[in-house]
Amino acid sequence: MKRIAIYANKDKPEAKFFARKAVDLIINSGADCIVRNELYTTLDPDVKSKVKLHDISEYEKHADMIISFGGDGTLLTIARLLLNANIPIMGYNVGKLGFLAEYSVEDLEKSIKDLLDGNYRVVDRSVLETSIGGKVFFAINDFVIEKKDTSKMITAKVFSDEHYVGDYRADGIIITTPTGSTAYSLSCSGPIIAPSAKVICVTPISPHTLTLRPLVIPDNNCISCHITEAGGGAILVADGETVTTLDVNDDVKISLSESRVKLIKPHDSSYYDVLRTKMLWAANTLNANKIT
Repeated sequence: MKRIAIYANKDKPEAKFFARKAVDLIINSGADCIVRNELYTTLDPDVKSKVKLHDISEYEKHADMIISFGGDGTLLTIARLLLNANIPIMGYNVGKLGFLAEYSVEDLEKSIKDLLDGNYRVVDRSVLETSIGGKVFFAINDFVIEKKDTSKMITAKVFSDEHYVGDYRADGIIITTPTGSTAYSLSCSGPIIAPSAKVICVTPISPHTLTLRPLVIPDNNCISCHITEAGGGAILVADGETVTTLDVNDDVKISLSESRVKLIKPHDSSYYDVLRTKMLWAANTLNANKIT
Protein backbone atom coordinates (compact mmCIF):
# COMPACT_ATOMS: atom_id res chain seq x y z
CA MET A 1 0.00 0.00 0.00
CA LYS A 2 1.32 3.44 -0.93
CA ARG A 3 1.87 5.93 1.86
CA ILE A 4 1.50 9.47 0.54
CA ALA A 5 2.23 12.60 2.57
CA ILE A 6 0.71 15.99 1.74
CA TYR A 7 2.52 19.31 2.19
CA ALA A 8 0.49 22.44 1.41
CA ASN A 9 1.59 26.07 1.59
CA LYS A 10 -0.30 27.28 4.67
CA ASP A 11 -0.32 30.87 3.37
CA LYS A 12 -2.15 29.98 0.15
CA PRO A 13 -5.88 29.15 0.61
CA GLU A 14 -6.00 27.63 -2.88
CA ALA A 15 -3.14 25.30 -1.97
CA LYS A 16 -5.03 23.98 1.04
CA PHE A 17 -8.22 23.69 -1.05
CA PHE A 18 -6.61 21.42 -3.63
CA ALA A 19 -4.68 19.56 -0.94
CA ARG A 20 -7.99 18.61 0.68
CA LYS A 21 -9.27 17.34 -2.67
CA ALA A 22 -6.10 15.27 -3.03
CA VAL A 23 -6.63 13.81 0.45
CA ASP A 24 -10.11 12.66 -0.58
CA LEU A 25 -8.78 11.06 -3.77
CA ILE A 26 -5.99 9.27 -1.92
CA ILE A 27 -8.05 7.83 0.94
CA ASN A 28 -10.87 6.83 -1.44
CA SER A 29 -8.31 4.83 -3.42
CA GLY A 30 -7.36 2.88 -0.30
CA ALA A 31 -3.87 4.36 0.06
CA ASP A 32 -2.55 5.83 3.32
CA CYS A 33 -2.60 9.62 3.47
CA ILE A 34 -0.37 11.54 5.86
CA VAL A 35 -0.96 15.21 6.71
CA ARG A 36 0.50 17.76 9.10
CA ASN A 37 -1.55 19.69 11.65
CA GLU A 38 -2.06 22.84 9.53
CA LEU A 39 -4.03 20.82 6.98
CA TYR A 40 -5.54 18.34 9.44
CA THR A 41 -7.47 21.06 11.29
CA THR A 42 -9.24 22.07 8.05
CA LEU A 43 -10.51 18.57 7.20
CA ASP A 44 -14.05 17.32 7.79
CA PRO A 45 -14.45 15.07 10.87
CA ASP A 46 -15.07 11.93 8.82
CA VAL A 47 -11.92 12.58 6.78
CA LYS A 48 -9.83 13.21 9.91
CA SER A 49 -10.55 9.69 11.07
CA LYS A 50 -9.13 8.25 7.84
CA VAL A 51 -5.82 10.14 7.61
CA LYS A 52 -2.63 9.86 9.64
CA LEU A 53 -1.38 12.96 11.47
CA HIS A 54 2.40 13.44 11.57
CA ASP A 55 4.83 16.32 11.81
CA ILE A 56 7.10 16.98 8.82
CA SER A 57 10.03 15.63 10.81
CA GLU A 58 8.27 12.24 10.82
CA TYR A 59 7.50 12.12 7.09
CA GLU A 60 10.74 10.26 6.44
CA LYS A 61 9.63 7.35 8.62
CA HIS A 62 6.03 7.12 7.43
CA ALA A 63 5.84 8.27 3.78
CA ASP A 64 6.85 6.69 0.48
CA MET A 65 6.29 9.90 -1.45
CA ILE A 66 5.26 13.52 -0.86
CA ILE A 67 2.88 15.78 -2.76
CA SER A 68 3.39 19.52 -2.39
CA PHE A 69 0.77 22.16 -3.16
CA GLY A 70 1.88 25.75 -3.70
CA GLY A 71 4.62 26.51 -6.17
CA ASP A 72 8.34 26.07 -6.71
CA GLY A 73 9.09 27.75 -3.37
CA THR A 74 6.85 25.31 -1.52
CA LEU A 75 8.50 22.34 -3.20
CA LEU A 76 11.97 23.71 -2.45
CA THR A 77 11.05 24.15 1.21
CA ILE A 78 9.93 20.56 1.74
CA ALA A 79 12.83 19.26 -0.36
CA ARG A 80 15.39 21.04 1.84
CA LEU A 81 13.64 19.89 5.03
CA LEU A 82 13.84 16.27 3.89
CA LEU A 83 16.99 16.52 1.81
CA ASN A 84 18.54 13.23 2.94
CA ALA A 85 15.27 11.31 3.26
CA ASN A 86 15.42 10.02 -0.33
CA ILE A 87 11.65 10.47 -0.72
CA PRO A 88 10.39 11.54 -4.17
CA ILE A 89 8.32 14.73 -4.32
CA MET A 90 5.44 15.55 -6.66
CA GLY A 91 4.69 19.26 -7.02
CA TYR A 92 1.40 20.96 -7.91
CA ASN A 93 1.60 24.56 -9.01
CA VAL A 94 -1.11 26.88 -7.69
CA GLY A 95 1.11 29.96 -8.07
CA LYS A 96 2.56 31.63 -11.12
CA LEU A 97 5.11 30.08 -13.49
CA GLY A 98 6.35 26.94 -11.74
CA PHE A 99 9.13 24.89 -13.34
CA LEU A 100 9.64 22.41 -10.50
CA ALA A 101 6.02 22.15 -9.44
CA GLU A 102 4.88 21.33 -12.94
CA TYR A 103 1.70 19.37 -12.23
CA SER A 104 -1.51 21.31 -12.84
CA VAL A 105 -4.35 21.27 -10.32
CA GLU A 106 -6.71 21.25 -13.30
CA ASP A 107 -5.63 17.64 -13.89
CA LEU A 108 -5.63 16.71 -10.21
CA GLU A 109 -7.83 13.62 -10.43
CA LYS A 110 -6.00 12.13 -13.41
CA SER A 111 -2.51 12.85 -12.08
CA ILE A 112 -3.32 11.39 -8.64
CA LYS A 113 -4.62 8.26 -10.37
CA ASP A 114 -1.43 8.10 -12.44
CA LEU A 115 0.60 8.39 -9.25
CA LEU A 116 -1.30 5.58 -7.57
CA ASP A 117 -1.03 3.43 -10.70
CA GLY A 118 2.73 3.99 -10.93
CA ASN A 119 2.45 5.98 -14.15
CA TYR A 120 5.24 8.44 -13.46
CA ARG A 121 9.03 8.73 -13.49
CA VAL A 122 11.49 9.89 -10.85
CA VAL A 123 14.40 12.19 -11.72
CA ASP A 124 17.38 13.24 -9.62
CA ARG A 125 18.33 16.90 -9.29
CA SER A 126 21.71 18.16 -8.08
CA VAL A 127 22.21 20.17 -4.90
CA LEU A 128 24.84 22.74 -3.91
CA GLU A 129 26.31 23.12 -0.44
CA THR A 130 28.53 25.49 1.49
CA SER A 131 29.87 25.58 5.05
CA ILE A 132 30.13 28.87 6.95
CA GLY A 133 30.88 29.24 10.63
CA GLY A 134 30.55 25.52 11.17
CA LYS A 135 27.07 25.37 9.66
CA VAL A 136 26.30 23.63 6.38
CA PHE A 137 23.77 25.19 4.02
CA PHE A 138 22.16 23.59 0.96
CA ALA A 139 20.56 25.00 -2.17
CA ILE A 140 18.58 23.18 -4.84
CA ASN A 141 18.13 26.20 -7.09
CA ASP A 142 20.89 28.61 -6.19
CA PHE A 143 23.07 30.41 -3.70
CA VAL A 144 23.12 34.20 -4.00
CA ILE A 145 25.71 36.52 -2.50
CA GLU A 146 24.22 40.00 -2.59
CA LYS A 147 24.37 43.42 -1.01
CA LYS A 148 22.48 44.03 2.21
CA ASP A 149 20.19 47.04 2.74
CA THR A 150 22.28 49.43 0.67
CA SER A 151 22.67 50.81 -2.82
CA LYS A 152 26.40 50.09 -2.77
CA MET A 153 27.69 47.21 -4.84
CA ILE A 154 29.82 44.39 -3.52
CA THR A 155 33.09 43.13 -4.96
CA ALA A 156 34.28 39.55 -4.77
CA LYS A 157 37.25 37.71 -6.18
CA VAL A 158 35.89 34.56 -7.77
CA PHE A 159 37.85 31.34 -8.23
CA SER A 160 37.00 28.04 -9.91
CA ASP A 161 39.03 25.54 -7.90
CA GLU A 162 42.45 27.22 -7.71
CA HIS A 163 41.94 29.20 -10.92
CA TYR A 164 41.28 32.93 -10.59
CA VAL A 165 38.23 33.92 -12.66
CA GLY A 166 38.03 37.64 -11.95
CA ASP A 167 36.76 40.43 -9.74
CA TYR A 168 32.97 40.55 -9.73
CA ARG A 169 31.76 44.05 -8.91
CA ALA A 170 27.98 43.85 -8.97
CA ASP A 171 24.78 43.91 -6.94
CA GLY A 172 25.42 40.24 -6.31
CA ILE A 173 26.51 36.86 -7.64
CA ILE A 174 24.27 33.87 -8.34
CA ILE A 175 25.74 30.36 -8.21
CA THR A 176 23.07 28.13 -9.70
CA THR A 177 22.41 24.49 -10.43
CA PRO A 178 20.90 23.52 -13.80
CA THR A 179 17.56 23.26 -11.96
CA GLY A 180 17.90 26.87 -10.79
CA SER A 181 18.84 28.17 -14.22
CA THR A 182 15.17 29.03 -14.87
CA ALA A 183 14.89 30.95 -11.59
CA TYR A 184 16.77 34.11 -10.48
CA SER A 185 19.67 33.46 -12.86
CA LEU A 186 17.34 33.55 -15.88
CA SER A 187 16.05 36.99 -14.90
CA CYS A 188 19.68 38.16 -14.85
CA SER A 189 20.26 36.92 -18.42
CA GLY A 190 21.71 33.58 -17.36
CA PRO A 191 21.41 30.58 -19.72
CA ILE A 192 18.75 27.90 -19.52
CA ILE A 193 20.53 24.66 -18.65
CA ALA A 194 19.09 21.18 -19.06
CA PRO A 195 18.79 19.55 -15.60
CA SER A 196 20.89 16.56 -16.63
CA ALA A 197 23.89 18.76 -17.48
CA LYS A 198 26.71 18.33 -14.97
CA VAL A 199 27.52 22.01 -14.61
CA ILE A 200 27.25 25.03 -12.31
CA CYS A 201 26.61 28.55 -13.58
CA VAL A 202 27.97 31.78 -12.08
CA THR A 203 25.71 34.71 -12.99
CA PRO A 204 26.44 38.31 -11.97
CA ILE A 205 23.56 40.55 -10.87
CA SER A 206 23.69 43.96 -12.57
CA PRO A 207 27.47 43.92 -12.95
CA HIS A 208 29.39 47.21 -12.99
CA THR A 209 31.47 45.89 -15.90
CA LEU A 210 29.22 45.29 -18.89
CA THR A 211 31.55 42.65 -20.32
CA LEU A 212 31.06 40.41 -17.26
CA ARG A 213 28.78 37.60 -18.36
CA PRO A 214 27.37 34.32 -16.96
CA LEU A 215 29.97 31.56 -16.77
CA VAL A 216 29.20 27.83 -16.98
CA ILE A 217 31.74 25.47 -15.40
CA PRO A 218 31.92 21.72 -14.58
CA ASP A 219 30.05 20.81 -11.41
CA ASN A 220 33.09 19.04 -9.96
CA ASN A 221 34.75 22.44 -9.54
CA CYS A 222 34.49 24.42 -6.31
CA ILE A 223 33.42 28.05 -6.64
CA SER A 224 35.15 30.34 -4.13
CA CYS A 225 34.05 33.93 -3.58
CA HIS A 226 36.32 36.16 -1.46
CA ILE A 227 34.53 39.39 -0.58
CA THR A 228 36.83 42.39 -0.90
CA GLU A 229 34.26 45.20 -0.77
CA ALA A 230 30.85 45.34 0.92
CA GLY A 231 30.09 48.86 2.06
CA GLY A 232 26.75 48.01 3.62
CA GLY A 233 27.46 44.37 4.28
CA ALA A 234 26.31 41.34 2.33
CA ILE A 235 24.10 38.31 2.78
CA LEU A 236 24.07 34.72 1.61
CA VAL A 237 20.73 33.53 0.27
CA ALA A 238 19.85 29.86 -0.33
CA ASP A 239 16.84 29.24 -2.58
CA GLY A 240 15.40 32.65 -1.75
CA GLU A 241 15.97 32.40 2.01
CA THR A 242 18.64 34.49 3.78
CA VAL A 243 20.80 32.07 5.77
CA THR A 244 23.67 34.23 7.06
CA THR A 245 25.32 37.65 6.84
CA LEU A 246 28.70 38.22 5.23
CA ASP A 247 31.38 40.88 5.50
CA VAL A 248 34.66 41.96 3.93
CA ASN A 249 37.29 39.20 3.80
CA ASP A 250 34.69 36.46 4.22
CA ASP A 251 35.09 33.45 1.95
CA VAL A 252 32.19 31.48 0.52
CA LYS A 253 33.09 28.13 -1.01
CA ILE A 254 30.29 26.44 -2.92
CA SER A 255 30.47 22.93 -4.32
CA LEU A 256 28.29 20.08 -5.51
CA SER A 257 26.71 18.16 -2.63
CA GLU A 258 26.46 14.40 -2.41
CA SER A 259 22.77 14.89 -1.60
CA ARG A 260 20.20 14.70 -4.37
CA VAL A 261 16.54 15.66 -4.68
CA LYS A 262 14.14 13.17 -6.23
CA LEU A 263 11.24 14.67 -8.18
CA ILE A 264 8.19 12.90 -9.55
CA LYS A 265 7.49 13.83 -13.15
CA PRO A 266 4.78 12.85 -15.65
CA HIS A 267 5.72 9.69 -17.49
CA ASP A 268 4.89 11.13 -20.89
CA SER A 269 6.57 14.56 -20.74
CA SER A 270 10.13 15.90 -20.84
CA TYR A 271 11.96 18.99 -19.61
CA TYR A 272 11.59 20.50 -23.08
CA ASP A 273 7.82 20.04 -22.94
CA VAL A 274 7.85 22.07 -19.72
CA LEU A 275 9.95 24.81 -21.35
CA ARG A 276 7.61 25.07 -24.32
CA THR A 277 4.59 25.27 -22.04
CA LYS A 278 5.95 27.65 -19.43
CA MET A 279 7.86 29.94 -21.80
CA LEU A 280 5.37 29.79 -24.68
CA TRP A 281 8.03 28.64 -27.13
CA ALA A 282 5.35 26.86 -29.15
CA ALA A 283 3.12 29.92 -29.38
CA ASN A 284 2.11 30.95 -32.88
CA THR A 285 3.34 34.53 -32.99
CA LEU A 286 1.58 35.23 -36.27
CA ASN A 287 -1.81 34.38 -34.75
CA ALA A 288 -0.91 36.01 -31.45
CA ASN A 289 -0.17 39.32 -33.20
CA LYS A 290 -3.12 39.19 -35.55
CA ILE A 291 -5.52 42.10 -35.17
CA THR A 292 -9.11 40.95 -34.71
